[in-house]
Formats: sequence, C-alpha cells, structure tokens
Amino acid sequence: MNARPDARDFAAPLKFGIGQPVPRSEDPVLVRGEGRYTDDLALDNQAYAVFVRSPVAHGIVRGLDADAARAMPGVLGIFSAQDLDGYGGIGNALGFTNQDGSPMRKPPQPSFATAKVRYVGEPVAVVVAETAALARDAAEAVILDIADLPVVTTPEEAAAPGAPLLHDDVPGNLALDYRTGDAAATEAAFARAAHVTTLALDNNRLVINPMEPRSAIGVYEPEGQRYTLHVGSQGVFGLRNGLADGVLKVPRDTVRVLTGNVGGSFGMKAPVYPEYLPLLHAAKVLGRPVKWTDLRSESFLSDHHGRDVAVTADLALDAEGRFLAFRVRGLANMGAYLNPLAPLFQTQNIARNMVGVYRTPAYDVAMACLFTNTTPIGAYRGAGRPEGNYFIERLIDTAAAETGRDRVALRRLNHIRPQDMPYAAPSGLTYDSGDFPAVLDRALAAADWDGFPARRAESEARGLLRGIGIGNYLEITAPPQNEMGGIRFEADGTVTIVTGTLDYGQGHATPFAQVLHERLGIPHDRIRLLQGDSDQLIAGGGTGGSKSLMASGAAIVEAGDLVIEKGRLAAACVLEAGPADIAFQDGRFVIAGTDRGIGLLELAARVREGLPDPQAPTSLDVAHIHKESPSAFPNGCHVAEVEVDPETGVAAVVRYTTVNDFGTIVNPLLVEGQLHGGVVQGIGQALMERTAYDDQGQLVTGSFMDYCLPRATDAPPMGFESHPVPATTNPLGVKGCGEAGCAGSLPSVMNALVDALRSRGVTHINMPATPRAIWAALREAASEEAASKEADGR
Repeated sequence: MNARPDARDFAAPLKFGIGQPVPRSEDPVLVRGEGRYTDDLALDNQAYAVFVRSPVAHGIVRGLDADAARAMPGVLGIFSAQDLDGYGGIGNALGFTNQDGSPMRKPPQPSFATAKVRYVGEPVAVVVAETAALARDAAEAVILDIADLPVVTTPEEAAAPGAPLLHDDVPGNLALDYRTGDAAATEAAFARAAHVTTLALDNNRLVINPMEPRSAIGVYEPEGQRYTLHVGSQGVFGLRNGLADGVLKVPRDTVRVLTGNVGGSFGMKAPVYPEYLPLLHAAKVLGRPVKWTDLRSESFLSDHHGRDVAVTADLALDAEGRFLAFRVRGLANMGAYLNPLAPLFQTQNIARNMVGVYRTPAYDVAMACLFTNTTPIGAYRGAGRPEGNYFIERLIDTAAAETGRDRVALRRLNHIRPQDMPYAAPSGLTYDSGDFPAVLDRALAAADWDGFPARRAESEARGLLRGIGIGNYLEITAPPQNEMGGIRFEADGTVTIVTGTLDYGQGHATPFAQVLHERLGIPHDRIRLLQGDSDQLIAGGGTGGSKSLMASGAAIVEAGDLVIEKGRLAAACVLEAGPADIAFQDGRFVIAGTDRGIGLLELAARVREGLPDPQAPTSLDVAHIHKESPSAFPNGCHVAEVEVDPETGVAAVVRYTTVNDFGTIVNPLLVEGQLHGGVVQGIGQALMERTAYDDQGQLVTGSFMDYCLPRATDAPPMGFESHPVPATTNPLGVKGCGEAGCAGSLPSVMNALVDALRSRGVTHINMPATPRAIWAALREAASEEAASKEADGR
C-alpha cells in the first residue's frame, strides 16, 4: 500500500500559492526533448498520408487521374471527394445577420474540393502509403485537370462589379454586410464635432507559423464503431463535438480526440480542418491508423491566416478635445471559406475593443466581409482585439498632432475614471474594474517619458530618427463557457486536475496547481493536470480569448469547495464527530476546538479503502461544471521607442516598457513570459510580416525565405510592471493576459514610428512598415516638401 502523507506535510506555510513566481513544471521535460507531440507518435501498423492540393487559386475541376499513383509501390489507397459522400462539411457557428436582416452567407467548406477549387493549397485528394516518402512520391504523380477561372485576392477586387464569384449562392462575394453601434447618435456627434480625424488603416494579413506544424493521426475501431483523432488542438472537447456533429455525423460518444503537447497555435489549431475527415475515413477503410504531418511549405497555404482588414476610421472631438464618437468603414478578407468563428474577429471584436479605455459615447462600425481566392482567415493572437486598439490609438495620436494637443493629455482627458466603475460602455458591456489613469501615469514614469528628448538628441547625433509611442489598450476577453473542474485523488497519492482548457504553450500546469494548492493545501509537486482527452471531460471551452484561468481557475476553486464538503462528511466518520464540528484549515480536517484531525490526502486514501458508515462518501473525487461567466477587461499601457535609419528605412524597437492590469496575478513569471511573446509578435506584424499574393492567387511569400518573422535580435529589453485591480466577476479576480502583448505593441510601435518620421514630413504609414515602405515614405515626403518650396518660391 502507498505511504500516506503525514499531517505535517501541510503544516508549513504555502510555498507555491497564488502570486508566487513558480517555474513551469513541464519545462524540464520539454527542454530534454521528452515532450510528446503528435508527430512523435507511432501507432502500430500506421500508414502515412500526403494531401494533393490545388496548384491554382480558382478553377473548375474537370478531372483527377490517380491511376499511375495508385500503381506505385507501397500505395494503399487514394481518396477524393466522391469517397466522402455522406459526410458533412465544415460549418460556421455564428448567427450574424446583414444590415437588411438577412442571414450571413456561409457555404460549408468541404474536406475535398468537388466541382471547384477556390484557393491555392485547397485539398483535392489524399494518398495513403506505407511510408511518408512513398505517399509523397505518389501524391506528386496524381494529375489534376483544372480549368482556370479569374481570380480575386483582395476584398476590393471581390466587391467590384462583375467580379468572378467564388460561390454561386453568394452574390457579390459578400459573406456579411455587418454593422453595429448607434448610427444616429454617431451621425449627430460628427455633425457637432469641432474636429474630425480620419485615417486609412490596414491591419495586414499574417501567416501564423507556430513552431509545430499541424499533424494528425486518424484511427477507427470497427468493434465499437469508434473514431479517434490524435491532433494538436486548443481544446479536445469542442473539437470532438465539431467533428461528431457536423462532419462525421455520428454520436459524440463514438468520437475521441487526444492532444498531447502542442508547439504553439495562437488561435490557428482550434477548429476542425479539411484534413481531419479524410484521415479518419482512410483509417476506417484501410483498417489501420493513418498519420499525416504538414510540411512547413504546405502550412503556409493550408493553415488559416490572421488579420487582413482595411478600414477608414474617423474620430470626432469637441472643442475641448473630448471624444464624441468614432466611425469605421471597412473591408474584411474572409479568404475562400468562412472559418468556423469568422468573421467575429473582423467585426464584433474590433468594434467592442475599439472603445478601449476611453469615454466615447457612441460608435458606428460597418464592415463588408468578402470571399477571395486566398487561404481562409481565422483567429490569430487577439482575434480583433489588437486591431480595435490599434485603430483607436492611431486615431488619438493623429488627432493630437492635428489639433496641436499633447497626446498624453488628450488620453487623460478622455479616460474612463475609477469613479466611473462599473462603466456601461457603448458596446453594451459593463467594465467592472480598472484604474486607467494610474496605469498610464505609471507607464510614463517607468518609461522615463520626460527623459526622451535627451535620448532623441543622442540618436540624432548618430544620424538616426527616434520616436516614442503609447499603446493604451483594453481587451474584452472571451466569456468563459461551461468549463470542467475535475479533481481526482489517485491511488499513488497524487491529485489530478481535469479541465477542458488546453495548454498549447502557455504553461497551465503550474498556475492551475497553484490555485488548487492554495485552496486545498495539497503539495504542489503532487498535483497533475489532464486536459487533452475528450473521453475524460464533461465540459470544456478550450483555450482562446485569454479566458483559461478565468474558466479553469474558477472551476478549480468551485471543485475544491465541493471536495471540502465531501471531505467534511468523510472526516466526521473517521474522527467520530458530527459534520458540523469539522473544520478545514491548512490542508487538514479537524474537530473544531481540538487538535484531532486528518490530512486531506490521508483522508482520501482512507475513503478509497472504504469507510464503515454507508452514508459516508465513497470517494472525494469531484467532476464539476463551472457555468458561463462574464468577460474580463485586462488593460495596460505600453511605451515603445523606435529608431529609424533614414538612409535605409530600417526601423528597430530599442526600448520597451509595459504596465498592465491583469487583475490578480497567479504566477508573475508566466505572465511576463506571455507578455514578451505577444509583444514580439506585435513587432513582427508592425515592421516585418508581409503576406503577398500575385494576380493569379499564388502566395509569393510562401516560405521563410520570403516571409520575415522577428528574431531574438529584433526583441528589445522589456520593462514589466503591474498595477492590478482585481476583477469582480470571477472568484480569483483574474483578467487574462495571453493577448495583451499584441494589443499594446501594435499601437505603441506604430505611434513611435510615426513620431520618429514626423520631423521628415511623414504623418502616417501602414503596417507592415518594412524598410522599403519607410524609405519610400521618406522619399515621397521629401519630394512633396521640395515641390512645396519650389511653388512658394514662384
């Protein structure tokens, strides 16, 4: 029998509680290369799949000749659209309506193209063979006969009169004509405005590029008619439901999704993808597991892209500089099909998050969401939240410059104040907490804002332009869905947390254990985490929208309370006392007013052996569901400094400071790491990452030779400070931090860049501000200045 923990195990003060910088428990395993990613799996008798993808962006599929491929050595099967009759397509879960009240048009995405291909990289067939090399050779031997059709790659082209249609039942390629806000109040505000600032703003398309490409293994068990998919994901429960309900069309309990370690996702690995059904179907037909791993070159085409929205945005101010309203008119690129949650990111999320930390009474946001012959757009870190903050913060800096106001003072004037809380925002949401003026002031002090002129002079002495910029952001997190809080006492003396969020790089195991450790006093090193098996879950909202700790944390707290309730009944039996006399403290159940007690883990072991009272619990295990709870509102202020070489256009972020309100911080070490990653991704979008298609729909930035990601040398030293105001809407007071880095870095970096360029006549530049784009903007401004001087001389 396993040794029981001694009661003294719980006597020492908590060393791994909430607020302590506990290192990630999984890191030693991952650093040693002992992580288990999907591509690490090798199931008995598994075969290998390679997908045949469309080489053209738009065309009629006239034929597919697989005879030569089928005869090649080691080929086990080739499957195309006709083999998938009876299954479903990938649908869209949203119920948005157009301005006229009609429903959004959302043609389902098939796993294989049928009559038409709509983007380069769209799957057309899959080859399964004994080895991956044999499958790839055979896939290259499949001959596609596709008649080219005209191509549109931008929303402007897709919306043009007479543009080629991607879907016959979607007139004008318009998926959604979206509008939200108060149009009448916004119009009235602009009519009485003393000043209106207008900007044309691009939020550039990004290739998401996690470290681990997608990989999956399909398994079918004929005896139970059961499908299993091993796959990297952001939540196995939701993915299982999506596969079962819409694609396989089978009962949910006949589908299992298993996820091990995941090497990044940023929103991309959450949904059902076209490849998953063919793998499961092939496994069923062939009677053996079928494995597929994406090549990086394929992932540039096959994985959802991010962002890609262009707007004209207006900000109305009164004579004192108070914000009256903002207005947005935009075009959003959906790609060839709707992601299961598109266009949430480019519509509602932008509108709500654009309100930010400011008392703006009204807004009017209209977005035309159009299909194009490009890879579909999905969620990418922040999914509309960084976009909204970027738009409003660029408008504020521009308005300050146009009206001769100080940009800091303009923000202070319009801040929502602590005494305004709870604040009813025009988005219809209520901010429950926050001290936005204090966060701004603390960030300016930490960044040595007043000392910037000296640093600018030093840069100018070296022939460089230097600017400083603010990103004063607020995010609306995704509202936590029903989430499981399971606590399982194992026979070996460990305790397993079971919950339906999923760690794909964030480091859930440690902070979740800290929450349970503080609530129940269980030694931190005895706590395990189970997230990646849909068979073990009774609910699960997955990870996304910076909600994991709000959801799983609340579920763990509530489940811990249920453990205490059950434990009180069991302890009463063991200690021969009434349940009302049993108290729980420091990880022990004690008879109130005495020193008689029993530790929680010892009690769990006694209960497992069986208690003499038939009314006593037979286990302390709990499987609890935390019900949906409100969003939270993490916020902060980032201050960036950028240096520009005017001769080459090369820009570098040389100084970066952050002050953030994430509410209660469970683990500051992990929070700071999350922020670092998001900031670097924001720098990448602002200055480097450019996704380009040619007029035939070919991705011309389809590899790391052509697509620039930020490297370690592009990351500046980052100051990190916290000004926490705990949320009132969840038991831990947490607010979420995963997407804040992008939300703060996009506006702060771009505002700093424009501040650097303003002395040379450049008042606006769009992302990505590559060296070429900056160099061209400087030359254009110089030419305009020269022409103006010449005109004045005449």
